[in-house]
Amino acid sequence: MRTAFKLGVLFAAVCAGSVSAEDKPTEPPKDFTALFNGKNLDGWKATGKADAWAVEGGAIVCKGGGGGWLLTEKDYGNFEFRCEYRWEKKGGNSGIALRTPDKGDPAYVGMEIQLIDDEGWPGKLADYQHTGSIYDVQPAKMAKNKPIGEWNAVKIVCKDRKVTVLQNDVELVNAKLDDYKAKFEKHPGLKREAGGIGFQSYNIRVEFRNVWIKELK
Repeated sequence: MRTAFKLGVLFAAVCAGSVSAEDKPTEPPKDFTALFNGKNLDGWKATGKADAWAVEGGAIVCKGGGGGWLLTEKDYGNFEFRCEYRWEKKGGNSGIALRTPDKGDPAYVGMEIQLIDDEGWPGKLADYQHTGSIYDVQPAKMAKNKPIGEWNAVKIVCKDRKVTVLQNDVELVNAKLDDYKAKFEKHPGLKREAGGIGFQSYNIRVEFRNVWIKELK
């Protein structure tokens, strides 16, 4: 019985170690570059209160509202962008900025890919406010969100005039930007060829990790 007990404890410890390892940030895949070094916010700039942003456990942490956007210092045009995010509790709202300038609301002067707790949001959402949508432009298909506290994976491809968005390996948006010329006046960012990439500080804590990019020709 003592031997069996020891083996059981050892097995449990090994399993626990495996879970812990899987929950840590990983290295970028081949041909991708890490936009975040896991230690500090070098290469990033906040448009609001800088102290709303921090680095904890190898992740970019938005502590709550007031931080505006955290944008890359470098501009990107054609790329495949990947990251993971998770909410601390229900009711989270955030976004990913694409091809945005430093000044103005990325949802209009650039593009915003919406991230939100679709199931736990306390109010009614417009179709273009659901996760994966190009905000106020292209509504997304229904997302398959992970439970609160678990990591969701996002992949966004911007190639010339086309944008595709996948969450947890499910395609949510496949948009040709020139199909939305009627929105160009309100959303001049749809015409931009390059700009910063970033994350939104909106309300509650949200974490981002494994922030990678592959530039495309």
